[in-house]
Amino acid sequence: MKLVLPAILLTALACVPAKAADVIKTYDYFTIRGSTYEQIQSQLDKHGPVLKSTGSRHPGVTRMTFKTYIGYAESAGSCRIVTAKVVLRVTVILPRWKRPRNAPADLRLFWDTLSADIKRHEDRHVEIAKNYAGKLEKALTSTYGYDNCNEAGQDAKRITARVFAERDRAQIEFDRVELVNFESRIVRLLRYRLKQMADGRIPTYPDM
Repeated sequence: MKLVLPAILLTALACVPAKAADVIKTYDYFTIRGSTYEQIQSQLDKHGPVLKSTGSRHPGVTRMTFKTYIGYAESAGSCRIVTAKVVLRVTVILPRWKRPRNAPADLRLFWDTLSADIKRHEDRHVEIAKNYAGKLEKALTSTYGYDNCNEAGQDAKRITARVFAERDRAQIEFDRVELVNFESRIVRLLRYRLKQMADGRIPTYPDM
């Protein structure tokens, strides 16, 4: 998008604070079954969505698309980026357990803890993406003037590539840390839920 504005508006536009990136988020679900820990794990391995970057299945996946809208102001012999807006469209894919009627309380507790952690993990991926979308908007609108709008557009591409590369590294590092801490985190969360039940802060399961 090319926005050509009178040069007199440049100073006023530069003083307008940049808004945060827009995020349009939806949730989608896939169904799993099972009446044991092993069966639930097997179902997640079998039916979990495929992450395109790895080609493997995961218990939850976040699919994202980014659309960047850039406005340029052109005057005699110069061009500036005056507006930048990133729209982030997100679909978070999560598991939904079709629970058998005779599922024991400890299995239900495990599932509620695990599924909440999966959702938290994917929502954090969205937050990381949103933060870098905001960084991209700021980086684009913090540029100085160019000789022409073609030059400005080429620099916008370079800036976008750099910020998105930083975003990708942050996402990979987040996954790495989460994987290392997975078992200890789930145990800690289970203990915390049990303590909440014991303290009466959340309801217990009927057969516990």
